[in-house]
Amino acid sequence: MAVINCNIYSPALRCKTDVTVVLPFYSYEDITAGKRDDIFPTGKKYQVLWLLHGGNGNDQDYINYTNVVRYATDHMLAVVMPTGYNMNTDDQDPGMKMCTYIGEELPKMMRDVFPLSDKREDNFIGGLSMGSNGAQKVAIRYPENYSAVLAMSAGSFFPIPKSAGGDRKRFETGMPMPPHKPNEMEENMEILKQDIADGKQLPKFFMIWGEKDIARLGQSNSVKFLEEQGCDVYAEEVPGLGHEWDLWDRTLRKAFNELLPLKHDLVD
Repeated sequence: MAVINCNIYSPALRCKTDVTVVLPFYSYEDITAGKRDDIFPTGKKYQVLWLLHGGNGNDQDYINYTNVVRYATDHMLAVVMPTGYNMNTDDQDPGMKMCTYIGEELPKMMRDVFPLSDKREDNFIGGLSMGSNGAQKVAIRYPENYSAVLAMSAGSFFPIPKSAGGDRKRFETGMPMPPHKPNEMEENMEILKQDIADGKQLPKFFMIWGEKDIARLGQSNSVKFLEEQGCDVYAEEVPGLGHEWDLWDRTLRKAFNELLPLKHDLVD
């Protein structure tokens, strides 16, 4: 297993930026037992989880607060974790183009350096809180690139209007974050509907939040909207947990073990 810290220049972000990559190897046990003679075989590629952190975080959060390295190693899944700069994965004009960076630029850069599959069936995008919003946002703008979305503790689709009691305001946490687009959620809804009208294949949405989660209402309403559009949705509310790392580590473990369509090996 290798944990690789990258510092790259991004034209979309107009700055240098950090990315952490987890690349699993065949296990020591397999090597010593004679099952394999290559710890890092050539000619093969990895399935990939593009994993976005939450507000006020960075590319090291999952390394520091979860067992993602062990899960990735156990299941032979590469994990790419970029830094998001509290940008809510938006394209600012003028300014950073974070959505373009995550959806277009980062995959090309990483595949130029690492043996990562570019097949839709081998690519998944996920995140927690702000990163979960970003994962859904990128997935519906580039549905041809991802077969699954792992959305932890967030809601990017909120179909209930203010007149019906819906509250579209972001929780005010004091984060140094650019203002969200005024009609961000409506824009996401319209893009998803247009994807469906255009006959595009959408990824499966795995939507998981805690019973005490500050994102509980937003994500449960997002589930309702997605199901109404005919999307393939897995939804789970975890009893007793809130907006916290215990929830997100548990969810990652379940995603690797049960939810994501993993092949548990390198791919052609």
